[in-house]
Order: sequence, then C-alpha cells, then structure tokens
Amino acid sequence: MNSMSVDLVAVERRLWSGRASFVSAQTTEGQIGIMPGHEPLLGQLVEGGTVTIVDTEGRRVVAAVHGGFFSVTADTVRILGESAEFSTEVDVDAARKVLSDGSATPQDQLAAQGRVRAVEQAATS
Repeated sequence: MNSMSVDLVAVERRLWSGRASFVSAQTTEGQIGIMPGHEPLLGQLVEGGTVTIVDTEGRRVVAAVHGGFFSVTADTVRILGESAEFSTEVDVDAARKVLSDGSATPQDQLAAQGRVRAVEQAATS
C-alpha cells in the first residue's frame, strides 16, 4: 500500500506523526483530500476546521485544527496548526456552550464549531 509521512503539529505540541494513506483538511479554498503522490502544494487551513488522517492500518484520526498551514510533497504532509486537539479530547458540552453564548468572540465561536465538527466526524467513522 502506498503511504506518506504525516505530521500534525500545533504550537503547543505534536499531536500525531506517522505513515498514512489519506489526509483530508479544510482550507480557505475548500475541502481537500491528499493521497500519496499528490502534487506539491501549500495551503492555508480555515479557522475552526478539521483534519482527518487515515493511517496505513485504516484507523481514522480526527482533530479540530484552528488555523495554520499545511504543506504537501509527493510523500509528505505537514500540518501546522495554530491550535489543535483530537476529537477524543474535546469537551463537547463546553464547545456547545460557547456556540450558544452570544458574548463569545467570533474566534472562540469558530474554534468551538471546529471542535463540535471534529467530534461529529469521528462519530461517523
């Protein structure tokens, strides 16, 4: 099976590193899927987006990634988020509370949307 080296890194920590067969991310240009051998590119991640990594064993890793960039070469994907957390780490109740809070900043609202979306995407796998 073809695979590529993938790193998911946020400012505060490295979340995931390994071999994967597929990566999906939300960019400012729309949703993009990356497979081994993809043309090189550099993309900007949306605020409050998600990243999904399918490792070589078929396991899905879903993370809420708030802003940042990713770079792709034929055999590597590097995802550099301003902040990120695994869907399994998200406090869904707290994120939904932020979404219903009319006084939350737009940035906090976007981050909460990404957290809820990551949990929902992980649940559908």
